[in-house]
Amino acid sequence: MKIHHVGVAVEDLEAAIELYTTKFGAELTHRASNDELDAAFLSAGDAEVELLRPRHEDSAVGKFLARRGPGLHHIAIAVPDIDRAIADARAEGLEMIDEEPRMGLHGTRIAFVHPKSVGGVLTEFVEA
Repeated sequence: MKIHHVGVAVEDLEAAIELYTTKFGAELTHRASNDELDAAFLSAGDAEVELLRPRHEDSAVGKFLARRGPGLHHIAIAVPDIDRAIADARAEGLEMIDEEPRMGLHGTRIAFVHPKSVGGVLTEFVEA
């Protein structure tokens, strides 16, 4: 297993970028957006930190922030074959949020495993 990135929900993207780059030495590598969120990707050794700021309150990350506040949103695991990873997860009795892969902000296919199936932490498969 290889951690691809850790997703962190934030209320202020610019302040979070400043914190991670100046206090922790991470390097901002790129930004991406979709209809639901704005993201900043920071290099952190062999993995990445993905800072996520919702564009509206009723998005998944917006609801997360309203319930839990800023903090760890998900852990992403790199998988060579996402279709196989989903099939294997289902065979092991894990509940998938995404029944089929979808395109993620990294430009690769992703799928989320429901947190109740993996100890309460939202887990993402990233095809890498």
